[in-house]
Amino acid sequence: ELGLDGSLRPIRGALSVAAECAKAGILTLVVPSASAAEASVVPGMTILSAANLGDIITHFNGGRSLERGVVDPDELLRGNVSDGLDMRDVRGQEVAKRVLEIAAAGSHNVLFLGPPGSGKTMLARRLAGILPPLTLDEALESTRVHSVAGTLTSGAPLVSQRPFRAPHHTVSDAGLVGGGSPIRPGEVSLAHNGVLFLDELAEFRRNVLDVLRQPLEAGFIHLSRAGSAVRFPARILLVAAMNPCPCGLWGDGTDRCLCDPTAVQRYMGRVSGPLIDRIDLHLQVLRVPFECLSGDGEGSSTAQIKECVASARRLQEARFDGVKEVHANGQMRASDLRRWCRPSRAVTQLLQRAVDRVGLSARSYHRILKVARTIADLEGAEEIRCRDVAEALQYRYLDRVRW
Repeated sequence: ELGLDGSLRPIRGALSVAAECAKAGILTLVVPSASAAEASVVPGMTILSAANLGDIITHFNGGRSLERGVVDPDELLRGNVSDGLDMRDVRGQEVAKRVLEIAAAGSHNVLFLGPPGSGKTMLARRLAGILPPLTLDEALESTRVHSVAGTLTSGAPLVSQRPFRAPHHTVSDAGLVGGGSPIRPGEVSLAHNGVLFLDELAEFRRNVLDVLRQPLEAGFIHLSRAGSAVRFPARILLVAAMNPCPCGLWGDGTDRCLCDPTAVQRYMGRVSGPLIDRIDLHLQVLRVPFECLSGDGEGSSTAQIKECVASARRLQEARFDGVKEVHANGQMRASDLRRWCRPSRAVTQLLQRAVDRVGLSARSYHRILKVARTIADLEGAEEIRCRDVAEALQYRYLDRVRW
C-alpha cells in the first residue's frame, strides 16, 4: 500500500504472499519495512525491505541497496515463553486434569459441565500449556491465518505458541467461522493448531454453534461469497464449559437447585445433539471440597503432564507417518479405526454391553475407541485393553444421563 507521500505501509498477509511466491519460483520480494520480518520467515526467500518508494528507485538505479530481512524461525520457536498458567494451581479436580491430559495427548474435544465456581474455566485455560510445542510447519500455518486477519502483534513475526481463543457467547456466526467483505478468518481459524474455548456453551446462539460441525469434522472451513470462495484451516482442539441448568446447581449434590426437569431439559437442548456427538469427552465437574482448597497437597504440574502428552504424541506421529490429514488419534477416520483400533473379543463384549445399555450412536462408539487408543498410548500399550475402554466410557457423561 502506497501513501501519498511515497511511504510504503504495512500489509496483511505478507507471509502468505511470500509463501506463494516461493511456490511459484519467485525468490526475491520487496516489501514494506514493517512487513519484512513476517515475510522473512519463509525459508529460501530473499526479502528486501523498503520504507518508501524512493528507496526502491535508488536500489534499482545502483545506489544504496535495500536492507535484507533476516529472521531465524527456529530461534523464534526456541524463544517461546510460557504463559505462566500451571496445572498445579488447580486444587482438586484430578479427574478433570486427567481428561485434559487425554484430550491433549489425542486431540480430543472436551465438554465440562458443572456449577459456577467449580474450576471449569481455570482448567480450560491451562489446556494449551500441556500441548506439544508448535512445529515449524504448524507455526507457519498459524501465522498465515493471523497475518491475513491482521492480528499479529508488533515485533512477533511468527506465532510461536499454541493459539488460545475464547470468544464471548455473543459472537456472530461470521465472527466464529469467518466472513465479511473481504472475507476474513474467524475465531475457529485463528485457533488453528491450538485451543478454542467456548465458555457458557448453552448461551451461544444455536445457529452459531451449528456452524462448528464442519470444521470440527473436516479440520477446515469453506466460505463462499458473491464472486469469491475461501478455504481457511481450522484444525482445533475444542474445550467447552457450561452449567447443567439455568441456575447452574443441578446435580451438585445439594438441594439448592430449583429448576424443574423440563427447564433442565430445555436448557441442555440449546446445544444440538449433532454437536455433542462431535465432542469425545464430557465430564461432570463438581465443586471442590473444602479440604482440597485448604490443604497443602499438590498435584501434577503442567511440565509433568506435558511430558506424558509428548510421549503419547510421538507414538501417534510414528503410527500416522505418511497418512494424510491425520496427526493424532482424535482425527482418525473409519479406515484408520479398523487398522489401529481393532478390539479384542473381551473389549468387543464390553463395548456391546455399553451400546446395549446406554444406546450409543455409531459416532459415539467410534469416539470411545479413539479415546481408548489414546489412553493406551499414554501407558505405552500396543493393544487397547478393557480398562482403557472402561475409562473412556466414564468420560461420556451425557450418554449416561437422561435429561
